[in-house]
Amino acid sequence: QVRLLESGGGLVQAGGSLRLSCAASGGSFSTYPMGWFRQAPGKEREFVAASSWSGANTYYADSVKGRFTISRDNVKNTVYLQMNSLKPEDTAVYYCAGDRFGRGTTWHGDYDYWGQGTQVTVSS
Repeated sequence: QVRLLESGGGLVQAGGSLRLSCAASGGSFSTYPMGWFRQAPGKEREFVAASSWSGANTYYADSVKGRFTISRDNVKNTVYLQMNSLKPEDTAVYYCAGDRFGRGTTWHGDYDYWGQGTQVTVSS
């Protein structure tokens, strides 16, 4: 049973930074891609960023490109999301997710493992 646990969310002013962490346990973390998604109230869950199993390849939504960075530490079984230059529109619950079968897509339906989410609120 794979478990994902996010941390690092909080309240920050526009222009500020946060780093989210997602610790994995109970599975072969280093063998599958990981992603970050977010969901704002009344909106669908949307793709934010993804990393290949090794971390060598990363992908970003256009809305966060140049501001967010995904990385992973396969020794610590942890994936990170460094968020800089935050904007009020980044306010959402952020989820990490594991792509067990390596589909390599940005669609949330292709991810098999999910954390409980962490709230990020950016004030203007």
